[in-house]
Amino acid sequence: MLIKSLAELDRIRDECKSMVTKRSAVSAGAAAIPVPGLDLGTDVALLVEMLPAINSKFGLTPEQIERMDSRSKRMVIVAVSSIGSEAIGKFISRTLVMSLLKKMSTKVATKSVVRFVPFVGQAVAATISFGVMKMVGNGHIDDCYEVCRQALLEEARQATVIVIGPDTED
Repeated sequence: MLIKSLAELDRIRDECKSMVTKRSAVSAGAAAIPVPGLDLGTDVALLVEMLPAINSKFGLTPEQIERMDSRSKRMVIVAVSSIGSEAIGKFISRTLVMSLLKKMSTKVATKSVVRFVPFVGQAVAATISFGVMKMVGNGHIDDCYEVCRQALLEEARQATVIVIGPDTED
């Protein structure tokens, strides 16, 4: 594992949350422009770029996992399986991003329809877009954080040595 402490893990989480907030603002800006398809195309492009960047910061890209020693790799794979993430340690494709957005389909559909109402609709669409992007991004950060935390704790458990020796009592 690349991350060696919970303090470092917390710092990475904070950096990633800042990145998600910035990308969410870009998504909101695109949603405020009443051009059909612009908002969804922007969201997909942002997520295709952002999710691998988050994986990379946590050391969880497919390449980074492949380079781990077998014990660390096993710990990460078990942790990923336990939380059920679809995006950790995987190649992030447009298809995967679209499936993540489909989970938010009601909000995405509302955003697409409402933005054609002058002024108020655009503001509502921007707000929904910001919220959806934050939800997807921060959810992925939370998953990555939990995988790394579980792997760090397991590594610490395995590194703990208990010495059992002869009794020294008289």
